Amino acid sequence: MRSASLNFEPVPKIDICASPQAWPGPSGLAASLTLAGMSLGYGVVQLDLTIVNTALNAIGLSLGGGVSKLQWVVSAYTIAFAAFILTAGALGDRIGAKRIFMAGFAIFTAASVACALAPNAAFLIAARCVQGLAAAILVPNSLALLSHAYPDEKARGRAVGIWAAGASLALTAGPFVGGGLITLVGWRSIFLVNLPIGLAGLWLAWRFAGETTRSPGREIDLPGQITAIAALGFLAGAIIEGGSLGWRNPFVIAGFAAFAISAALFLWREARAPQPMLPLSLFRHRMFALTSLIGLLVNVAIYGLIFVLSLYFQQVNGLSPFATGLAFVPMMGAVLPVNLIAPRIAERIGAPATIAAGAVVSAVGCLAALGVDANTSYWAICMQLIAMSTGLGLLVPPLTSTLLGSVEKSRSGIAAGVLNATRQTGSVLGVALFGSLVGQSSAFMTGLHASLTISAGVLLAAAAAIWWGSSIDMAGHEQS
Repeated sequence: MRSASLNFEPVPKIDICASPQAWPGPSGLAASLTLAGMSLGYGVVQLDLTIVNTALNAIGLSLGGGVSKLQWVVSAYTIAFAAFILTAGALGDRIGAKRIFMAGFAIFTAASVACALAPNAAFLIAARCVQGLAAAILVPNSLALLSHAYPDEKARGRAVGIWAAGASLALTAGPFVGGGLITLVGWRSIFLVNLPIGLAGLWLAWRFAGETTRSPGREIDLPGQITAIAALGFLAGAIIEGGSLGWRNPFVIAGFAAFAISAALFLWREARAPQPMLPLSLFRHRMFALTSLIGLLVNVAIYGLIFVLSLYFQQVNGLSPFATGLAFVPMMGAVLPVNLIAPRIAERIGAPATIAAGAVVSAVGCLAALGVDANTSYWAICMQLIAMSTGLGLLVPPLTSTLLGSVEKSRSGIAAGVLNATRQTGSVLGVALFGSLVGQSSAFMTGLHASLTISAGVLLAAAAAIWWGSSIDMAGHEQS
């Protein structure tokens, strides 16, 4: 997941005597410690995507508010993350990735402390929004600094693999760590755990990371950024509040109307901007458009279900936060090993077939879980949960490589940024939609069953889309 502006350019020679912390050698201690700092930056972003889920019930009991408030606690983070990530990469190009990365880590750490001290739900939601902004800064600029520290392509590939593996570990550990902290200390501790991580990451970046070359001519697309935030915020808000206020409520209707206007303005701006935040020309590539769509659909299904299942385990099954964290460990733990074998499977049967197979496996898991009710034991649905995450782990690596391979290498950075933005947008929409279903239903289980059905349909549609797109491409190659 790289920024919109990340380019692997030759690194200028550096006087290691004058600037020991800027030593770019791939085998040097400084490069390894730079990798450690960047991994902490990406890891803490992924940790906060999942750790909050185990705290939802505790936050609701402590600060008040219904399901819609809890949706905003989760969605405020992902909305800001999705909306700012493309601009954050451009900002790093303009000012310097090290400066921006350190600023992002400092903001993330301060926002985490603010979350821990939140006196009410509104304050927590605002602090989570700031956290998401900082997360958007950390991800692309950590990759830019890794590129600078490892100019050799082979060494850089290994470093990025470690960087990504650390994030997967943090994503997996989030529910378990969160559940333990909540049980022992309370829900506020899940945010305070970011303080030592932030201080360590800041020190490593300051001491060992070398600054990247600045490009003052790189423009920031502020109109595009503003309209993107507005469109995503209005859409998520209308879906979330529609679940509690009703879909015919004037404020909800106005939210959907504001989304339509903001989205139209965003597309109009991006089609005419000299340096657009999101180059629309990328979507002329069929496979790029399809893989971006699939990234959005998959996150709608999986991350929307994680939110609903967190509430199911605690509010319906009565599990403690720690037990809820344990319940997610097999599900999240399946992602990393399957990530590692997915490229080999793609080499044998092809990336589109692997993506389609992953989506089908997740869909089967959703359909198999439709029999769940309020009295269903955890072990009766454990394999279905593992199937959902196994499919996710199977499809993400070939999805990413297919998207990057669909555009010129010079545009791979922005292509990866678009995939990350679309996936986070999918997470926002999944939490908003499924949360509204369980919030407005007369029975929680009705909403959960509807969420599982929608997820299965969305995943099967994703499988059909990639299969159709690859078939057209193969037919075109045969004719040519």
